[in-house]
Parts: sequence; structure tokens; C-alpha cells
Amino acid sequence: MRVGVYVDGFNLYFGARSVCGRGTHGWRWLDVRALAERLLSSEWREDGASVDRVVYCTARVSGIEDRSSPADQDVYLRALRAHGSVDWIAFGTFVTRVKVAPLAERDGRGRPQLARARWPIQTRDALGADMPGATFMVSYLDREEKGTDVNLATHLLLDVLRQKVDAAIVISNDSDLALPIRIARADLPVGVANPGAGPLAGRLRGHHLEGAQGHWWRRIERADYRACQLPKCVGALSRPEGW
Repeated sequence: MRVGVYVDGFNLYFGARSVCGRGTHGWRWLDVRALAERLLSSEWREDGASVDRVVYCTARVSGIEDRSSPADQDVYLRALRAHGSVDWIAFGTFVTRVKVAPLAERDGRGRPQLARARWPIQTRDALGADMPGATFMVSYLDREEKGTDVNLATHLLLDVLRQKVDAAIVISNDSDLALPIRIARADLPVGVANPGAGPLAGRLRGHHLEGAQGHWWRRIERADYRACQLPKCVGALSRPEGW
């Protein structure tokens, strides 16, 4: 049973950070293939499942906030290749730009609502009169990764259609992947691994017996991340300090 593994790199990184803690060590130098092997369900193992193909979808970071990030990421991606932890790295793009938008805050249910001018912070017109209820506009740094979900969906469906895999694992909690995952489930078993601390996106849920049957869903836990680390040195490549 050949299992293809399709990884949303940014979703995995931020999910692992939410589970393990941003300031902690011991989770960033992740061996993706070892993690995928650990995630295999007992039912699949009984059918002789093994990880046959790992596709890692990501984008080169800009380093606008942390100048060491691009170099650290490059070392990690090279280590993944050198160790055989991934078979293919599909690159999207990472876009940074300044955007302008109304200032917002969360209401009691966590929904966004506009932040309006009111004392102790108030706005005034040219004549000095208060303008209660005025909207604050802010400019902010927008960081957007583009293409990862499309790349992941493309590799998943191409491998299914070309019969390169007998089962698939998707490591992501991005609800935009709902349609390609649902299509894949019609032909083969699909496992969805939620990398973060929050609940699995509702659109990624399904039923164990739908389509090809044998599907599963699970959360990646802190113990999974810590147990699946690359060697400290992979050839001439060393784990970045603090990782």
C-alpha cells in the first residue's frame, strides 16, 4: 500500500508552533517522512502501508522581520532533501506589501467589528469638534504565502489520477483543500492530519466509510513533533541555533 504524503509547509510550521510553543526548542528541525510514518493508522498498517512519496509545499520567506529566517529555512530545506525526508519540494511565492484597512477588534464572540473613535481615544475635525464613531484607518505589513494550496492540491490529484499512490495523507488544516480532498476520497483512503492546536476545519471532515472508505482524521501532538526530528547534523548541514 503506497502512501503519498502532501504537506502544507506553512500550515505545518505555524500549527507546530501553536502546539509546542513559539519560544521552545526541539520541534522545528522536523523529519517530515518520520512524522508521516508515525501518523499511519493501524488499519493502514495492517494493509502493509508505507510512505512512498512525500511532497512538501512551501515558499521562500522574505526575512523582512527576521533576517536570519531565509538562511535558516534554506538550511532546513536542503537538510530535508539530503536526509531523504521529502521527495519533492513545490515552491509557491511569499509576498510582502503594505496595505491599508480599518482598525478592528473582536466582539464577545470573537467576531471582527470596526473599532470606533470614543474616549479616551477620540478624533476631532478641523474645527476641534469631537467626531465620535469615526473609523480609524491603519497601514500594516501584509505577509501572504501564495500557491501552496494549489500546489498541494495539484500534486495530490495528479498522483491519484495517475495511480501513483494507493492512499494519501494531507498535513494541513486549510479548509481551501476541502474539494481536492473530497475528490481524492472517492478513489482511495485519505488521512487528514491537523498540525495545530485548534479544531480541525469543518470542511475537511467527512465519514470513514465515504467513497473508497478507510479515511481518518487526527491531530499532531507535541510528542509527535519532538519524536520526529532530523539528526542534529545532516552531512555538512547543522540544525540552526534555537531550533
